Amino acid sequence: MTTGTTDPPPAIAVQALRKRFGATAALDGMSFDVAAGKVTGFVGPNGAGKSTTMRVILGLDTPDEGRALIGGVPYSKLRRPLGHIGALLDAAALQPGRSARNHLLWLAHSQGLGAKRVDEVVAASGLASAIKRKAGGYSLGMRQRLGIAAAMLGDPPVVMLDEPFNGLDPEGIFWIRGYLKALAAEGRAVLVSSHLMSELEGCADHLVVVGRGRVIADTGVAELIARSSGGRVVLRTGARAEATTALAEAGGTVAVTGPDTLTVDGLSSEAAVRILNANGVPFAELSAHRASLEEAYMDLTRDSVEFRAATTQTSTPTSTPTSTSGEVA
Repeated sequence: MTTGTTDPPPAIAVQALRKRFGATAALDGMSFDVAAGKVTGFVGPNGAGKSTTMRVILGLDTPDEGRALIGGVPYSKLRRPLGHIGALLDAAALQPGRSARNHLLWLAHSQGLGAKRVDEVVAASGLASAIKRKAGGYSLGMRQRLGIAAAMLGDPPVVMLDEPFNGLDPEGIFWIRGYLKALAAEGRAVLVSSHLMSELEGCADHLVVVGRGRVIADTGVAELIARSSGGRVVLRTGARAEATTALAEAGGTVAVTGPDTLTVDGLSSEAAVRILNANGVPFAELSAHRASLEEAYMDLTRDSVEFRAATTQTSTPTSTPTSTSGEVA
């Protein structure tokens, strides 16, 4: 007789969350899981429902429908929750007249933790030289570090951070990218909300993209970038007009992106080389385009942006990108 095994529950499970604030639907069936051992980026336009989802996970908001679980358990049922999930939602949520160390000691005491653990998270956050200063005098970047130290007090298996890159200088951004990857490498689940795609690209393994209260994409970062890169080729040539004609006649969509640069959709690198050689068109460089995470994100969310500025033209451009298929580059 064999005994079946049951897979452990996801580190965070968000299940069909719906939440309205008056006439506004903040969450409209939001569902996704966060796995252990990965940094998961949680991204979307303003008003997409990210902050509301995080508040529901922490029991700060009650959903109209659905539920959020941490290791299979609602936050409200966790005993000493800092030992299960560490979170940073608002770096300004502290008593400004209290020293940063006393702020951490107060939190630690509420969870049955001692001063030794406070000293450990202070060292890990890089705040040791300033820990006795009043927290109200901290810069935004220092408050972010203090908030991350507080989130790690209980040595939790799940970490959730809202916009942790804000206010950090380049050294701080380099530090937190490495820190988040190290936490995931230890087997922790790390959920990070951010608008800074370039920073997430340097540390995230997985991405949950949301818009208008629901999930648009739930995918690996590498897979998303590969998908967005598509069959796009970047070409450098001094014979721009000849190259454009030859590639367009072969079925490519060609856009002028620089004085000697074309971007070609719909043709592989191999096909583009073959067509150019067959037509005697010289070129200096031809390579497959690799989209950035920001490009991939913009492609996914362009129809989910709630607040969009009107496009204005303050001067006449010296040149306008063109496309042989009538599309604007």
